[in-house]
Amino acid sequence: MALRKPGRVFVVFLLSMAANTATRCGQQSQVMVPPTNVVKGQEVTLTCSNTCTLSDNPNPTYIWYKNGHRLDEHISQQYPIHIYYSDIYSCAVKGHEDLLSPAVCVHGQSCLNVTYTKRSICALKGSTVDITCTYRHPSWHNVTEVSWFNKWETGVTTDLIQDPEYAGRVKYHPTTDKGSTLRITDLRESDSAEYKFRFTTTEVKWGYSFPGTTLIVTDLQVKETPGTEEGKVTLTCITTCTLTDNPTYIWYKNGQLLTNPNTQDNFLYLDQISSGDAGSYSCGVEGYENLRSPVTFFGEPKSLKNAVVGIIVVILILILCLFGFVWFRKKASKSTSDTRDRRDTVENGQRDSNPVYDNISGMTMAPIAAQRAITDEQDDITYASIQHRNQEVPLDSTVPPSHPQKQDEDFQYATVKFNSPSAAQ
Repeated sequence: MALRKPGRVFVVFLLSMAANTATRCGQQSQVMVPPTNVVKGQEVTLTCSNTCTLSDNPNPTYIWYKNGHRLDEHISQQYPIHIYYSDIYSCAVKGHEDLLSPAVCVHGQSCLNVTYTKRSICALKGSTVDITCTYRHPSWHNVTEVSWFNKWETGVTTDLIQDPEYAGRVKYHPTTDKGSTLRITDLRESDSAEYKFRFTTTEVKWGYSFPGTTLIVTDLQVKETPGTEEGKVTLTCITTCTLTDNPTYIWYKNGQLLTNPNTQDNFLYLDQISSGDAGSYSCGVEGYENLRSPVTFFGEPKSLKNAVVGIIVVILILILCLFGFVWFRKKASKSTSDTRDRRDTVENGQRDSNPVYDNISGMTMAPIAAQRAITDEQDDITYASIQHRNQEVPLDSTVPPSHPQKQDEDFQYATVKFNSPSAAQ
């Protein structure tokens, strides 16, 4: 206790701010408890003091905290206050805010405070976790609101009950009249964060600057390492952090629980020579038997695993070949269809470009007498053509057919009329 007259000074000792300094100076902080005869309204001065000089910062800037709120406006080593309420204070060196001094209750023993049951928790992905704290306040304060949160900005916090990421997965359970438990179900890796508790009374609101409980969510993995003896192998059920409450690890072989395994803590010892140890293995913990690690193969089943992988690769290749064959058939069918379309187009074009043959065919259907009458009426030179089934031979119109009786069978006659140039003159 440090006391001087005519004023009073309460000294808050903060020994360690940096990791190297903490090792050299010690990690225990000492707090001077205020005298019991301090009355409300009295002015006192708090001092944030170190028992050794910080080698990395001989003239540090100090930060003060009141009822869990960071007071940025006070940056000196001494902090004068007037005692009106049962407030609690703490301090730290700027740049090392994670190393707070223990909080000091300036007046009486009924200061506001929050104490977390565990400062860190490591839990399995998919499991349920309880984060518990106790809080206190003067007897004349009435609590009006409590909340848990893991996101905060200056003066603003987000209640987990209202956070859509935790919808249906969080509940608040009051443990006592001054205790609260946050329960989170179906844990996800994204739930890894620092969680804090806040309460509001009719007189004051507890802040969020003091540390809360850090949650780390992990899953299970099996790691295989050679044993110390030849032919021995050790399977280790590993996590990214040490699971809280030291759970009992359990092992599965080929999907069945091992009743008498050769285990110790999270280790399983196998004999590589023994064929009886060959199989697929996974691990879990008691209480969450459904949350198992991925399967790992040991011994002969590895060849089975390789065979399964090979079969899958072959199936994929066959599927690709089938798709390629179907694509080729469609491509060939489309090419044949396009060729036919082009051939039909050419034939139609040829027919359209030689209308004289249509006239010839039409004229063959007309009576022979009518054709002769037309020929006699005009003084034109008339030519005729004979169409054989396989070829067409042009002849002078004066040459009669050699076999008129076989006209229908072998030949086809037609006349084509052209105006004589001499007649036009």
